[in-house]
Amino acid sequence: MGKITVEKNVNGIEGLCVITPSVFGDERGYFMETYNLNDMEAEGLHYDFVQDNQSASKKGVLRGLHFQKNYPQDKLVRVISGEVYDVAVDLRKGSATFGKHYGILLSAENKKQFLIPKGFAHGFLVVSEYAEFCYKVTDFYHPNDEGGLMFNDPDIGVEWPIPEGMTENDFILSDKDKVNASFKEYCAENGI
Repeated sequence: MGKITVEKNVNGIEGLCVITPSVFGDERGYFMETYNLNDMEAEGLHYDFVQDNQSASKKGVLRGLHFQKNYPQDKLVRVISGEVYDVAVDLRKGSATFGKHYGILLSAENKKQFLIPKGFAHGFLVVSEYAEFCYKVTDFYHPNDEGGLMFNDPDIGVEWPIPEGMTENDFILSDKDKVNASFKEYCAENGI
């Protein structure tokens, strides 16, 4: 049971994958495997996840764009309630797609998952009234190792969908996300 469909290297960015699980439904509801090691490895996706995380946020909350500097994490993310616009930005030195991003709507309804390898900044915007977001990671969180990029940096150029009844000025950011580095500052700090 539990086969998955994997779209690899989305938007031409090596390593980024959109995973769609098989959903088995009937009059009672549905069943799906949200993670199966054998299915992942059959697709050539070898990750040792060590921690599961979950967050809840209201409409207009934007978390990101985050990364770990010295303890990078691979992430497998999904939404179990509501809808978010999820974004990954390639920060891998020497990558042909350095600075390029990809965004996807993840929802409880579409059940898609987004696999983001190490070396990417990641963030999401809640576009529904409320959303619960789950993700597996391959390294533990190190609070003193956080990095971040401005969500609206023009050099990255993410076109965030504006939730109904809001403007970009209404987005709800943490204090630390309000002062994240620009892409140019990130590049200068890292000698790129």
